Amino acid sequence: MNPIQVVVAHVLVVDDEPAIRELFAEILMDEGYPATCAADGREALSYLAQATALPCLILLDLNMPVMSGWDFRLAQLADPRLASVPVVAVSAGATVVQQAKIINATGYLAKPVEYVDLVTTVARYCQH
Repeated sequence: MNPIQVVVAHVLVVDDEPAIRELFAEILMDEGYPATCAADGREALSYLAQATALPCLILLDLNMPVMSGWDFRLAQLADPRLASVPVVAVSAGATVVQQAKIINATGYLAKPVEYVDLVTTVARYCQH
């Protein structure tokens, strides 16, 4: 069995809105950060279970169908392989700070996310 490793600068974008996923991935790739996308928490967990390398950061929308960001975070924290991967909560509304604290996220971004805020946040957790 191959050990799981963190690949520097690989970001997992989890959001149910295709336009947001694609925009984040495009921005990150333009800035030199490879990105993988998942449409919901279940898809993200499935990807992580099969991944040979863990991302340096997960950008996690909290309000999604199928499996919410909240439920994803509970499952992530319960898995010793995944628990240490930092999560930045991404959500609309004034309560994103409180929501990030509740799920014990390492950071947060409020939608609509500014280009510079996205890149600065990713750079904080990932190296080129």
